[in-house]
Amino acid sequence: MKKLCLLAVTLFAAFTVQAQDVVKFAPLDASPVDISYFPNKAVKFKKTDTPNPVVKVIYARPSVKGRTIFGDVVKFGEVWRVGANENTEIKFYKDVTIGGKKVPAGYYSLFAIPEKDKWTIIINKELDLWGGYAYDQSKDVVRVSVPVKSVSDVIEALSIAFTTQGNIANLVIGWDKTTVELPITVK
Repeated sequence: MKKLCLLAVTLFAAFTVQAQDVVKFAPLDASPVDISYFPNKAVKFKKTDTPNPVVKVIYARPSVKGRTIFGDVVKFGEVWRVGANENTEIKFYKDVTIGGKKVPAGYYSLFAIPEKDKWTIIINKELDLWGGYAYDQSKDVVRVSVPVKSVSDVIEALSIAFTTQGNIANLVIGWDKTTVELPITVK
C-alpha cells in the first residue's frame, strides 16, 4: 500500500511539473509596440489641470539595422502599414479635421504610400489587419499628401510623435533619414 501511495504521489508530482511547462512565452518582438499621445504625456501625468488625450497612435517600431528603408524595405508607390506587424491604429477621442475633411471620433488604421518627395497619408476604417495586405481603399476616410523632409541623423527605430502649432497637432512620423508631418486640426 505504501508503494502504491508513493507511486501515486510521484505521478501526481510529475504531471504537475509537466503542466507548468506547457506555457511557452514568445521571445521579445524585434519590432516592439509603442504608443504616442497628443497632447504629449496626457495619460502619463493625468491630473485635473492636464488636458485629456485627443489622439492616440499604437504602432510597432521596426529598426533600420543598416538597411535602405524607403525605396527598398518599404517600396515607393505601395501601401505601407506605417510600422511592422499589425497595421498602425489611431484613435481620435473627439472629432478632428484632416486635409479639410471632418473625421469623427473613433478608431481607425493609419497607412501611407511613400514616394521619394511626398507621402500619401491614409486614415482608413478597417481595423485588426496584419500589415497592409488586406488594405481596402474603399474604406478610406481621408487621404492627404504631405512633403518628405530629410534629416541628417538616422532615426534608427520608426518613431511617431506630435508637435503643436496653435490648434493643430502635427503627427510626425520619422524613420531612417525621413520625416513627414500630418496636420490634424483639433477644436
